[in-house]
Amino acid sequence: MIDARAIIAPEAQLAPDVTVGPFSIVGPHVRIGARTVIGPHVVVNGPTLIGEDNRIFQFASIGDAPQDKKYRGEPTRLVIGDRNVFRESCTINRGTTHDKGVTTIGSDNLFMAFSHVAHDCVIGNNTVFANSVAMGGHVEVGDWAILGGLVAIHQFTKIGAHAFLGGGAILSRDVPPYVMVAGNPAVPHGVNVEGLKRRGFSEEQIRHIREAYRVIYRSDLKLSEALERLTAVAAERSEIRAFVDFIHGSTRSLVR
Repeated sequence: MIDARAIIAPEAQLAPDVTVGPFSIVGPHVRIGARTVIGPHVVVNGPTLIGEDNRIFQFASIGDAPQDKKYRGEPTRLVIGDRNVFRESCTINRGTTHDKGVTTIGSDNLFMAFSHVAHDCVIGNNTVFANSVAMGGHVEVGDWAILGGLVAIHQFTKIGAHAFLGGGAILSRDVPPYVMVAGNPAVPHGVNVEGLKRRGFSEEQIRHIREAYRVIYRSDLKLSEALERLTAVAAERSEIRAFVDFIHGSTRSLVR
């Protein structure tokens, strides 16, 4: 399962059925779970933990040092879940000691060619990163978010679950759950209704989310007043609770 032309550090721990292609390098302090397939010309450095059933295509760089001038070689980490796909030339960096010390990627994500996940980012599950998505450090991306090609994301930005970022969007503010944004700078363009339907949201839930969107973005209320109104109904509607909780936790202000 390991090509004779690959270089595997003696300290690396690979499940017996891991596949490693020719000319790939797996460094020390790397653990790779069952049935993961590493293509040719891939570099995996550590400390890095990769779960099961992942697929890493050629020329990807996984778990190398963060692109941070403050980094001084500390043993920070990268943790990757299961069933992720990293296409050609993806770059996924470890964390820094100026945050939690770890970059975290969940499960069932698709990272298309040339995607970049910077240090200390937290990526949820079932996300899609189209070609050449570039994010700064400390970015958080919720479950089921879709990021179009050539999207650029500022450091410390948060993207909520089920959000949709149109191709080429330049993002420097937080995107609440369910919201579609596009442009430079990115601005809101409504609710990701089609995505919510595909993921099993009921018509009633989608109607509630659209009402919440109108309260935040289409009313004349101040944000604090809009939040007060939504908080009153969030206790009975979990989909609105996610919306309210995200806005309360926003640190860079919302896209407007």
